[in-house]
Amino acid sequence: MKMVFLDGYTLNPGDISLELLEQFGELTFYDRTPDDPKIVLERIGDAEILFTNKVHITREIIFNAPNLRYIGVMATGYNAIDIDAAREKRIPVTNIPSYGTAIVGQFAIALLLEICNQVGHHNRVVHEGKWIECPDYCFWDYPSIELMDKTIGIIGLGRIGKTTARIAKAMGMKVIATSADQDEEGAALAEYVSLDALLSGSDVIALHCPLTPETNGLINSATIEKMKDGVIIINNSRGQLVVEQDLADALNSGKVYFAGLDVISEEPMKADNPLLKAKNCIITPHISWAARESRMRLVNTAAENLRHFLDGDPINVVNK
Repeated sequence: MKMVFLDGYTLNPGDISLELLEQFGELTFYDRTPDDPKIVLERIGDAEILFTNKVHITREIIFNAPNLRYIGVMATGYNAIDIDAAREKRIPVTNIPSYGTAIVGQFAIALLLEICNQVGHHNRVVHEGKWIECPDYCFWDYPSIELMDKTIGIIGLGRIGKTTARIAKAMGMKVIATSADQDEEGAALAEYVSLDALLSGSDVIALHCPLTPETNGLINSATIEKMKDGVIIINNSRGQLVVEQDLADALNSGKVYFAGLDVISEEPMKADNPLLKAKNCIITPHISWAARESRMRLVNTAAENLRHFLDGDPINVVNK
């Protein structure tokens, strides 16, 4: 059985094994594939099994790949795949629903702690000689913020949101949340409130909701105006949740004290993104998910998805 992985470098730059996938057949692995239907079709060739992450698999590709019978998305999001066309061709599309829960929640808190303690900044200026030149035994360029008794508002209390909530509670924070789905587990971790109550009552707002027509551009000038002065915003969910110019304006005016972002609306980032020049904005390059442990978990789940498909009992199918 022939298999193709179109864009595997971010998953495996060389530090994990793909043996779990290779056991099923001949795997052709590409680090990257351009979003060019002609090149994509050439690389798929006569393969039956396709693995991809961000390469767009269009209707044209799906209907012109002669032997294709399975698409495995190596991520949770599957918006790069024309799932309706795949359904018409009776090609199941599977995703990886929960491989990064622990690390993404951890990373959200890492962004928050970096904002509150500025460890990276102070390490850098110490190495630049500022402490050597200092007349005092200590100094700080940013105020240190204690999180105990502060309120964190989590928009989207799913698996990742709950992980963030648990860590926040362990630090003594009050947790409030708004979520499309509410359950007893969530209620034990957070107080469910309306979006307006969350916006106005939070010292920190963390975004953990999916990108939908309703959440696209959720953080904008109107919703920011409802927030506390000096609020901190954390987003390592989806970049399109934020109207970036509005957030940049709020950072520059001081309405938003700081933002910690691991995602932006267009990735890789463009040089004219307004957040690059905004004050008090930490930006990391979409790496919340990238711990080796979570990438190994992703491969394990992808192998299980394929095994179940071959056994006639597909799981994690997004286009039933």
